[in-house]
Order: sequence, then structure tokens, then C-alpha cells
Amino acid sequence: MILGIHDGHDAGAVLIDRGRLFAVNEERLNRTKKYRGFPALSMKKVMEMAGAEPEDVEIIAVAGIFRKQKRLLELEENLRTVFGREFKRKVIFVEHHLAHSASAYYTSGWRDALAVSIDAAGDGLSSSIYIARDGEMIRIAQSTYLDSLGDFYASVTELLGFKPMRHEGKVMSLAAYGKPTYDLSSIIELNGLSFDNHLGVIGVEATRKLAELFDYPLRHAKEIALQMKRGKLEGKFQKKAIEIAASAQAHLEKLMEELGLELRSRNLPLAYAGGVAQNVKANAVLRHILGDDNLWVFPAMDDGGLAFGAAVFVNAQFERLDGRWKPARLEHVYLGPAYGPEEVEELLKKEGMEFEEVDVSFITDALVDGKLVGFFQGAMEFGPRALGNRSILADPRNERVKERLNVALKRDVFQPFAPSLLWEKAGEYLEDLGGKPNEFMTMSYTASESFRELAPAVIHVDGTTRPQAVRREINPAYYEIIKAFERKTGLGAVLNTSFNMHGEPIVCSPEDALRTFRKAGLDVLVVEGLAVWRQG
Repeated sequence: MILGIHDGHDAGAVLIDRGRLFAVNEERLNRTKKYRGFPALSMKKVMEMAGAEPEDVEIIAVAGIFRKQKRLLELEENLRTVFGREFKRKVIFVEHHLAHSASAYYTSGWRDALAVSIDAAGDGLSSSIYIARDGEMIRIAQSTYLDSLGDFYASVTELLGFKPMRHEGKVMSLAAYGKPTYDLSSIIELNGLSFDNHLGVIGVEATRKLAELFDYPLRHAKEIALQMKRGKLEGKFQKKAIEIAASAQAHLEKLMEELGLELRSRNLPLAYAGGVAQNVKANAVLRHILGDDNLWVFPAMDDGGLAFGAAVFVNAQFERLDGRWKPARLEHVYLGPAYGPEEVEELLKKEGMEFEEVDVSFITDALVDGKLVGFFQGAMEFGPRALGNRSILADPRNERVKERLNVALKRDVFQPFAPSLLWEKAGEYLEDLGGKPNEFMTMSYTASESFRELAPAVIHVDGTTRPQAVRREINPAYYEIIKAFERKTGLGAVLNTSFNMHGEPIVCSPEDALRTFRKAGLDVLVVEGLAVWRQG
């Protein structure tokens, strides 16, 4: 039994028990978004889900190596408290980028692949490229934290008044509203398989330097960002912010295109993770170069997936020693806590709420009637995306539903919503699909003309969409909802956004779901087949 933990930004824990996987991030349990620290609750939760005790854990795979003395002593004390005085016998540290790359390679299903990690920084590096063969990973290229592509994009994020290391997706979304007007090749470029940062600085110093280069009022950036959040995209500084975002996104895509062309010559598929892999538009550029079936983006690609990477890396090494290792594809990420209907019924009775047992037709009728439906079932998704088990659903045919959702969830109005669609409809709805559709919302596609007309609420301003293709055998209950919606409307897709208020983690428990349902003022909440309605 191997326990993987990440003690740091996006803390979490993963347990591997004879092929069974259990995974959850600390934020989902302590309700602190992007929690930084020791994953005490998630560590306890994965052991509880596996029916394991601390003494059952044979190896503790810790993601990340370089730690300040105080942090290392805190980590050791926390582990000693749970596992006893001899805990050090169980601990194996796994370097940050090795954990990222391992999370992608060992879930890709490929025996031979390139494994790539790109982010802001970790253990002194910002990117790593490995040749992976027969379960062994050999690093062939890297970039230091000073030559960081992720830090470049984070600095642009901060420059525009958003939170770096958290709101990079907002910059990507904003970029679609304008055209790139700045050539950023003098700031950072690709050199072989590594990056060169010509600014010479990182972090807040890079942000200040970018403010000078762009002549952007850094002191007013948060105020400008707040105006854009509320929908004011006109005006001198808003226009400039959009041009900067578009230029940064275009340059990122250019660099990923150059890297993709370099990697394609090695004739191996690409397994990819790290914070930069959250950029679905740049991922689409890689997909166009490599092909749909030659790119795998690990669904928990950010630091929230490091515990997973550390655990699967150590697990694979022991399997290799025993001659048992073989490639395996991760079929789904429903790896978190689950709650039974009895538990839900008890909660609703305690809260004095009226409820009734409902079926698929009830949910689809509610969607067709324009209702916002909180939908909660089964094991929680691992990673940043809600994939039908902790989701808010709506009718994608009605573009006005976006405004309702933005107000309800306090979202930025310029950010798009995404669809969950039937697996067999992907070829019809996605114009640039060249292989198997994406099941984890890690990729952007160009929507077909018919899909743009049928589902305007899930199409971004540039005509792209970030879909989840749903297979019946993977999530039968969710598939049946979409199928029933198709029978009623002719559209085999629903709007699916994560079940959380903006700035909060996705809900984990029925209590979380009920709280968010009330706060957001959703119309209907369906938890494990039991429905409640908004009061008043």
C-alpha cells in the first residue's frame, strides 16, 4: 500500500492499494481554495476510503524535495504523529517535475512516450522532458526556475490585476476578445527543448518590468480587472489589457507549437502535465501537431496532482523491480469520497427540507424549463474539473443562462462555460476532432457550425469550446441525463460547470452541496437521486 502526499500548494493525498486508487485534495475537505500545507484531512480520508490504518501503509511517497528547514521539520513532525517514530523508514521523496511527468506517463496507457512537465517552478526547475520506455523515465531536457514559461504567464496574470498561480485561465479567456498586438519573442523563447527568459527576472520583479514595457498602470490593475469581471470590456485600459492577454496567449501558443514540432520528430506520443497544461488553447495547438491520439494531458495537471504522480512513480518502480509493470490508461477520475442516499436523506430531514426521489426525466424536464440544477452523485472527481458528479447543469441552447450563472456563482462574465456531450456526438459537434474525443475537459476544440447554433451558451467568443465527451460505460447515470435531454431537444449535450461559488473549492459532501445550492440560489438540487427546490 502506497500513500502519496503533497505538502505544499494544492495539498492532497492519494492511496494505491493493489490497483485500487483513492484521491482527494485538501481544499475539498477544509474548504480553503488551493490550500497550502500538510494534507492531514485528505490523508485521513483516502485511508478511510480504502479501509486502511496507518500501519497498513508500506511507503509514503512525498512529492517535492527542496524544503526549508522549518518546513521539513513540520512535515516530519506531522508524519511522526500519524505513522510513529519509525516513519522515516517508509518515506521516499519524488522530485516535483518527476512527479508531474510521472502522473501523465503512468496514466497514459503507453509503454513508450515522451513525458513533459511545464509550470512556474518546483524544486528549482520550471520544465522537464523525459524519454519514458518500459516504465523507466530518463530526463533529456529541463529549464530552471529562472527560465520559466509558467512564471511568464503568471506575471502577465498579475499585471492584469488577477491572482497569479490561480487566475491564469482568466487571461486565456480574456485573450479571445482581442488580437495580439505585441511581439513577446524578446521576453521568452524556446531554445532547443528548453526556455530562455530574456527579462532576467521572475515573480513580482517580472510583473513590474512587464508593466514598464507595456506602459500598463500596475497600481490600477485590480480595479481594471474588477471592471472587466463585471462586463466592462471597453475603455482605454480594458482594451490594452485584452491586447496584452491576447499577445501573451498567442506567444504561449507559438512556443508550444515550436516545442511540439521539436518533440514530434522523436516519433513518440506525448504525456503532459504541470500548471501550463491547464491552458486548453495551448493544448489544442499541441494536439494539432501530434494528433488527437498522440497527446494525453493528465486530468489533475496542476500541483493538485503531485501526490498522485509521486505515488504512481514509486509504485511503478517497485513493479519494475518485480517484473510486473505494464502500461495502463486512467479511465476516469471519480476517485474521491462518495456518500449514500441514507446519509443524504438524514441531512435533508435534519435541515427540515422537503425532498422527493426523482429520475432522469425530472432532471431533463428541469433543464428544458430553464432551471439551474445542482447535480451530485457518486465519488467526487479528482482534479480541477467537475465531470458530472459535482456539477451545475443548465440548458446550453439558451444563451441567457450564462448571465444567470455568472450572477449566481459570482463568476467573471468574460469566462466561457463548457459542455458535457455524448461520446458518439463528438465528431458532429467538434470541427477539428481527428481521433478520440476528450473526456476530461483538458482540451479546446473549434465548435462545428451546427453546434454553435444549437448550443450558444457553451461556445466562447472565438467559436471554441472545452468539452467533456461522456461514455455510458464510464458514467452511466450522467450519460443517461444527456441522452434523455437529446430525446427531448435533439441536442446531445448539456452545460456543465463546477458546483462551487467563484473562489471556493468544488463541493465534496452533501453539506457542501446544500450550502452552495442555497448561496447560489439554484433552482433545483439533486443529491443521490433526492431532489430539493429553492425556497421562495
